[in-house]
Amino acid sequence: MANRSITVAAIQTSYGHDMDANIAKTEAFVREAARMGADVVLPSELFQGIYFCTRQEPKWFETAWPATEHPCVIAMQKLAGELGIVIPISFFEKDGPRYYNSVAIADADGTILGVYRKSHIPDGPGYQEKYYFRPGDTGFKTWKTQRGDLGVGICWDQWYPETARAMALQGAEVLFYPTAIGSEPYDTSLDTHLQWQRAMQGHAVSNAIPIVAANRIGTEDNDGATQKFYGHSFIADHRGELVESFGATEEGVLVHTFDLSLIESYRAEWGFFRDRRTDLYAESII
Repeated sequence: MANRSITVAAIQTSYGHDMDANIAKTEAFVREAARMGADVVLPSELFQGIYFCTRQEPKWFETAWPATEHPCVIAMQKLAGELGIVIPISFFEKDGPRYYNSVAIADADGTILGVYRKSHIPDGPGYQEKYYFRPGDTGFKTWKTQRGDLGVGICWDQWYPETARAMALQGAEVLFYPTAIGSEPYDTSLDTHLQWQRAMQGHAVSNAIPIVAANRIGTEDNDGATQKFYGHSFIADHRGELVESFGATEEGVLVHTFDLSLIESYRAEWGFFRDRRTDLYAESII
């Protein structure tokens, strides 16, 4: 079997209130990543605006569109086709009277393969997403793209081992997590970036699969509700090692190439999937 490789990229940057400016900024970083050889480029969660879930305000429902009409989906879809790359596009989705935190998968020819809707919806200070989003109804998905078989979760999904395992069982070769995470309003001294990274590094180890996580940076003001995002975007290999990473303030793209054939052999050798005991899990997991 011929060796197969994939070059992945994560964007880390700040965003503001101007959607057109945010899309243009993202496009510039996508083009930079493509020039560096990226096959798949991951922008962060809800990159078309500020992270508005820091407070409950009905005006933000006006910024949701169906996938086929959302300005950021249309722009990134066109860009994916032009550059011949895959882009998981995070957006605020409106489906009739229903609203979701979603990702549209733009394949390398510009085709939208479908939509994944965020399954785990947080609800706490600074992250009041249950006000805006229904829990996703798509189930976990692995996408067969022209550049590889990819799994995509969204932010809070990344803390759950079930999400990563479900996508890996469907044949995902790399997992991608667009994210918006930072300070905690109830304790401004709390910095959870190490726990955040380690949770996903654990998924990489136990599924023998690379992980790509893209977070935003900067301090955003949402009509008096402020949030500072801590960055630390990273790419981890199939052993959980951070092979590329940013700190809390850098803007740019992380790019790394993986040998998928080598990883497939490694995954088989370790036997994580061979030794699963599904006959026991159903009785012990609710």
